[in-house]
Amino acid sequence: MEADIGAEDRGELTSLMDPLLISDGSRHRPALTDLAFDLTQKSAGFRRSLPPSLLTSLATLVRSMNCYYSNLIEGHDTHPVDIERALKNDYSTDAHKRDLQHEAKAHITVQKWIDEGGLNGARACTAEGIQEVHRRFCELLPEDLLWVEDPSTKERHRVVPGELRGRDVQVGRLVAISPGSVPRFLQRFEQVFSGLGKTESILAVAAAHHRLLWIHPFLDGNGRVARLMSHAMLLSTLDTGAVWSVARGLARNSKQYKDLLSYCDMTRRNDLDGRGNLSEEALAEFTRFFLTVCIDQVTFMESLVQPAHLRARILLWAEEEIKLGTLPAKSGSILEAILYRGELPRGEADSIVSTGPRQARRIVSALVERGVLESENPRAPLHLTFPATLAHRWMPGLFPEKAA
Repeated sequence: MEADIGAEDRGELTSLMDPLLISDGSRHRPALTDLAFDLTQKSAGFRRSLPPSLLTSLATLVRSMNCYYSNLIEGHDTHPVDIERALKNDYSTDAHKRDLQHEAKAHITVQKWIDEGGLNGARACTAEGIQEVHRRFCELLPEDLLWVEDPSTKERHRVVPGELRGRDVQVGRLVAISPGSVPRFLQRFEQVFSGLGKTESILAVAAAHHRLLWIHPFLDGNGRVARLMSHAMLLSTLDTGAVWSVARGLARNSKQYKDLLSYCDMTRRNDLDGRGNLSEEALAEFTRFFLTVCIDQVTFMESLVQPAHLRARILLWAEEEIKLGTLPAKSGSILEAILYRGELPRGEADSIVSTGPRQARRIVSALVERGVLESENPRAPLHLTFPATLAHRWMPGLFPEKAA
């Protein structure tokens, strides 16, 4: 938390955050390289297994998932259904819940910008790119979420979107570098992390994640910015298609995540612990954890969208809805056709259900109204969507049971 000391630069050397990378000669390097290779193979295999028509819909759901878990790490628990309502401008009458809905929508908006190329290439690790992420996120937040309070003095200070902090802060036991030195440290950060090759970039995602938090460039919002930066680095390096996210794994292992981040704040213990000021062993341990979590999340998402299993869950849901009278008969036939083909021209719906054009249009309209089908325009082919309201049925385990 912050202390009112001022924005001076106390002249700290940027070598205070060394090592920024796991050295080539580190005994940890071979095992970490193996993990990076495994992640590359699994991520590429998963994306190749998906029909192109599912990529966009799945990425949309993953943005909501990423938002939910990233905010949950910060202690902000916004129900996935409330997140989906916020995306439709349907906000709660409860002021606090409404603020959290705006926060969730802000996070999703920024990640959509990233997914569409906003931080292409090495820009994710530049000072300018990092500040833009913070600006884009915070400028969409409600006023009440732009204030932080010093727990000791009870003073409140406003967070300015995109602006580097001008005050000293302490995060847990870590007293962060002086505010005036932040630009110098971000420049060094950019020099190291924005010019790496593919394998080195994958290995460096975890290190960049911690070192950005160690610099603590902003008065608030650093955790969200760091996780969005990591998402952008993985998206660019692995071409993930944004169909999986590390945030779910970090949130599900929140204590270990935070403990290992704190462990990385430790100074080098002895001559076997690298050659920098901070512990290389701690950085290697966090990197191992981070890459393992990434692999687990790819595997998890792949298991959810296995065609046979996904098809069975969706058709069972449709069958139950038809019995309840909330969907017309033959709705499952339309969904099944789209699951097999990836998309369905509207004009072919009649031949799928064999009930006449009027009934086919009625079925399609009901499925669109339920939010499970959509098209780019009234004449474009229909494709499947993954509403958060149905995630617990279609994609079990995506969100915790309490959020289902």
